[in-house]
Amino acid sequence: MNARSVILTGGAGYIGSHIAVLLIEAGYEVVIIDDFSNSSPAVIDRIEKLSGIRPQLVEQDLSVPDCVDGVSAALAGRGYAGVIHLAGLKAVGESVAQPGRYYRVNLGTTLNLLSIMEKIKCNNIVFSSSATVYGELNPPPVDESGKIGPTNPYGFSKLFNEQILADYAAANQGFQVINLRYFNPVGAHPSGLIGEDPKGIPNNLFPYIAQVAVGRREALNVFGDDYDTVDGTGVRDYIHVMDLAEGHLAALKFALEDHGGGVACFNLGCGRGYSVLEVVNAFAAASGKEIPVKVVGRRAGDIAEIVADAAQAEKILGWKTQRDLNQMCIDHWHWQEQNPDGFA
Repeated sequence: MNARSVILTGGAGYIGSHIAVLLIEAGYEVVIIDDFSNSSPAVIDRIEKLSGIRPQLVEQDLSVPDCVDGVSAALAGRGYAGVIHLAGLKAVGESVAQPGRYYRVNLGTTLNLLSIMEKIKCNNIVFSSSATVYGELNPPPVDESGKIGPTNPYGFSKLFNEQILADYAAANQGFQVINLRYFNPVGAHPSGLIGEDPKGIPNNLFPYIAQVAVGRREALNVFGDDYDTVDGTGVRDYIHVMDLAEGHLAALKFALEDHGGGVACFNLGCGRGYSVLEVVNAFAAASGKEIPVKVVGRRAGDIAEIVADAAQAEKILGWKTQRDLNQMCIDHWHWQEQNPDGFA
């Protein structure tokens, strides 16, 4: 039995792969559960190359109702420090068009995971939540006490998962939940070996800009330039994926301390907002490439501005961001330039 083992759902994805590397470097044994629906098996090789150790893989879609027994059997035989739960669908616009799919997958995955955790007797979970749970009810910056009001099914699926986890913790003494409300993860590992490689047309700003810069797409569609912001384009708090990964390790360490169970929530962001056009200009400077833009209509579910107040994470977890927008652009471009077709 090894209580230094960590289960990482969605561990082959963009955020998960960076967390996996840091977990291994910190001395944890990593077990990844992933179905590669939005990732590549090549990621496992890259994690091994970076860390020197190959993580165990359980290839499974956790939203499938009958997955519990098989996954539990695959995980049996060792003790686990905890679960870092990232598996799920994550595109705001897609969730508006396909709400049923988002609720089915994102809620089903969490419910099945809780059944698995029960079977293997694991009581600590760090959950990948989102700043989208706040909606547009709070002036920036928003802290964890902000009003809750998602504007799209993706955000509601994160909020409902937080509620499921809170109810489960209330019913199971000693069960510890850490909700990490991400803002906008960008960048890549400084090696350029792993980074964001979305399948199909990117739903997020940075990978789309990077694909324009590398010549895979002609221009960036800017969804609206009539918001009440500095230049009319949406403003977001961007966080380097390595800072985000370090935040997960800090949250796991906190979960492993004896807090008697319960729920804690932390924002993970840098506390500074950048508009779409500010990001375009920064990426153009970092890459040396022109980024043509085309203004189109607003995208359903989007809001004008959201920025984090991450003071609580610094105070309690001892975590804060270390990398600025320039570093985010440099590292994201380094990944894309080295891997123009992603992991293909």
